[in-house]
Amino acid sequence: MNSLLEFFSFTNPTVRTVVLGTVLIAVCSSIVGTYTYLRKRSLVGDVVAHAIFPGICFGFVLSGSKNPIYLMLGAILAGWVALILMDAIVAKTKLKTDTAQAFILTFFFGLGTVFLAYIQKSGSASQTGLHDFLLGKAANITRFDLAVFGVISLLLIVLVITYYKVFKLISFNEDYAASLGYNVRFYRFLLTTMTVIAVAVGIQAVGVVLMSALLITPAATARLWTHKLHRLMLIAGIFGALSGIFGAYVSFTAVNMPTGPWFVVFLTFFALLSIFIAPKNGILSKLKQKRNNANKINQENVLKTFYNLIERGVEQITTQVILEKRSFIPRVLESTLSKLKHQGFVDRNGSVYTLTEAGWDEAKRVVRLHRLWELYLTKRMNYKDDHIHGLAESMEHIITPEIEKDLLKELDYPTTDPHESKIPY
Repeated sequence: MNSLLEFFSFTNPTVRTVVLGTVLIAVCSSIVGTYTYLRKRSLVGDVVAHAIFPGICFGFVLSGSKNPIYLMLGAILAGWVALILMDAIVAKTKLKTDTAQAFILTFFFGLGTVFLAYIQKSGSASQTGLHDFLLGKAANITRFDLAVFGVISLLLIVLVITYYKVFKLISFNEDYAASLGYNVRFYRFLLTTMTVIAVAVGIQAVGVVLMSALLITPAATARLWTHKLHRLMLIAGIFGALSGIFGAYVSFTAVNMPTGPWFVVFLTFFALLSIFIAPKNGILSKLKQKRNNANKINQENVLKTFYNLIERGVEQITTQVILEKRSFIPRVLESTLSKLKHQGFVDRNGSVYTLTEAGWDEAKRVVRLHRLWELYLTKRMNYKDDHIHGLAESMEHIITPEIEKDLLKELDYPTTDPHESKIPY
């Protein structure tokens, strides 16, 4: 409890630096990663992250220290070279994109490992902690690092806001963006550069191995919660920031526990949680919708059965009579009748059920849609009379009032269906 209060009071300067650094990294990576995710270039982040490793080592060799500016420049240069080589391989050879990505990723990571071994054997005292870029170590973030991250994050966010409309067009439809006169090649170059920079910034917190998760997982998680791009970016940034804070807390309380892996663990936790509880797209929401649809279909089928029985002159409608007319699971029928009674569509007197005025109107609506669709299938789709009942059974539950109006207009307000049964109005 003491560690919790100490951490979230942010009185410790190191905690403030680490938390602010991880939040900046998480937010900018999540926002830029949204475009990478939408453009279906998720593995590009992984390629860039691994390709950046030799660039970091090269920046260290040039500067002789872990100066973040040199390391960042080396990382960005290596990332860009990797992407140019990958695109050249795809364009000039018969190799597919995934093959080129695997080749570049392994080659550059191997090159980075060789560079790191060379640096470690050089005896330079400044090389201590350079291997932490493999899995990340947010605790090593200094105030100078924080200033660099802040400037870069601000730059990326300004670019996203400035070119939001163009980036949105390119992410969803490059051809349409080109038809509007936008220089697609330039904006694609800008987006790719921003991705490389975002990965380079995040390497110190998450590391080479796990950086692709920071780039893609927040966007993929946020996609379960919304279909609006600006909301998707906001939610992705929130998930990224929370994961960074919780990861930093675990690293703060547990000895020798790196922030990066826990960062990704919390990202994955939020992703799995969202898969279950996200509205509309979550498993629980879909199960609820499926159950509601099943209840709606059962209720409409029961009401339609009432109408058909009344149409044939049946006066005493019981559950047994309904079961003889249409196949229902008895317990499902009892439950459905109870729900219809609760909604005011049926009344019950002993074992006999009767339709209320509202129930009669609803029953007529369902039967009308069924018979209209049967007529449409025969007159406009040239189906045989004996092939239309099952299709109409499935369609009657999803025909909207707008479609009903179109059907009535298309069929010139018919009075009977293909079987000469009256269409109720």
